Amino acid sequence: QVQLVEAGGGLVQTGDSLRLSCAASGSTFSSYVMGWFRQAPGKEREFMGAIMRSGGSARYADSVKGRFTISRDNAKNTVYLQMNSLKPEDTATYYCAAGSSYNSGYRASAYTYWGQGTQVTVSS
Repeated sequence: QVQLVEAGGGLVQTGDSLRLSCAASGSTFSSYVMGWFRQAPGKEREFMGAIMRSGGSARYADSVKGRFTISRDNAKNTVYLQMNSLKPEDTATYYCAAGSSYNSGYRASAYTYWGQGTQVTVSS
């Protein structure tokens, strides 16, 4: 079992950058594929990206490709989401998740453990 705690959200302006972090505890972090999702009010949870156990490869949603970057530090049991050129439509609660399948990592159902989320608000 793994516990996930996100941090780093906040209120920023259009064009700003923000880095979210997700600290894991309770199990072997490096054995999990890690993903980032977001959910805006009234909308479904949306896949942002996922990173392999080793950190050697990552995949992204088309909506954030080129602006968002996922990385992980297995020594620190932490995964990051670097968000650049933020837009008002990026406003949402952002969640990290731990799962076992990279190929299915775009699906929320592929993840077993979830953090509580961190709010990101981008003002215009």
